[in-house]
Amino acid sequence: MCVFSNIRRASITWWVGAAMGVLLLASGRATAEIELPSGFTARVYVTGDGFDANGAGTGRGIPSTSTLTVDRSGALYLARTGRRYFAGSEVEDIWPLYRIPVGGARITPDTEASFLYGPPLPNAQIGAMRDGRELFVTTYDRERKLGVLYRIVDGRAEFVAGGTPERGRPPLLRQPEGVAVAAGGGSYVADRAEGVIVRLDPTGRVLDPRFVAVTRPRVLALDGSGSLWIGSDGSAEAPWQQGPGEILEVTPEGASRVVMRGPVAQAIGMSPGGHLIVADRQSGQLFAVTREGGRIDLLRFTDGDAPRGLAFAPITPETQRAGIAGDLFVVVIHRGAFAINEVLRISGPLDELIRARRASAR
Repeated sequence: MCVFSNIRRASITWWVGAAMGVLLLASGRATAEIELPSGFTARVYVTGDGFDANGAGTGRGIPSTSTLTVDRSGALYLARTGRRYFAGSEVEDIWPLYRIPVGGARITPDTEASFLYGPPLPNAQIGAMRDGRELFVTTYDRERKLGVLYRIVDGRAEFVAGGTPERGRPPLLRQPEGVAVAAGGGSYVADRAEGVIVRLDPTGRVLDPRFVAVTRPRVLALDGSGSLWIGSDGSAEAPWQQGPGEILEVTPEGASRVVMRGPVAQAIGMSPGGHLIVADRQSGQLFAVTREGGRIDLLRFTDGDAPRGLAFAPITPETQRAGIAGDLFVVVIHRGAFAINEVLRISGPLDELIRARRASAR
């Protein structure tokens, strides 16, 4: 295991962007601190005011969010978590997604409508982006124990798989969460309640309803070789609880193995250089996992902050012009206040850092 070295503690100021990717720095006190390696920067990319849980309207951040992705243009998509805590009570959330333009945003209850995207969906979670423009989203009904996979393009949702089955047949999806899209357009869906990964073809037709059995699978990612990576809660009921969780690799031929036990991965994602990055909420860290099961520590959050979701901006002509190509976006919980979150943009030579730290550990 690598230890943190050559780090600096960065005060994170917040900033928002104007149209066409022009960045505007805003003055004000820092909202968080993070230990960053030399050569890295971090800024708050999405924040808000007026959404705190006690109804006083004084908290900084947006409603509780745990999943996100970035399209080929650089727009960021966020989904509220399935349950929200407001004024001391717990409520189900049926709400559209957020679409954040290049440059970031500061959202308030008065401006929120201009950032909403797609139809209202129950317990929506962002799964993956196909071809840089087709957004895959999972939803589920807690009472009926039925789940659906949707494809959203230009704000219009199209049914892909799941839903109410034919009479006498079990549902295909009960609690779908993570989604990964293969190079050929097919997809994998993690069904946490059923403990399986479902494999679909590009049209949504079921190729294998039990591609691999996993205890409480939550998050998925595909690497360049076609291997599927799975973050499982293991014995933990949820990522905010102690594990042990598991991180597994499934080859294109279907052979599976446990690569790492212990951390409960709140989120995983492939870096532009093909390294698996894990958000560990319990330790407040981001780390990389090697195919051999090694752990390379990268970033550490301080003062009770913790990572919740992560996504990389794809490298496209549009994101290169916007200056965000390959950047890492992370949903952060500040000081344990999970009811409101912010999104950080972290820039720096992440893949080079991983290679250097891996070499120094040999």
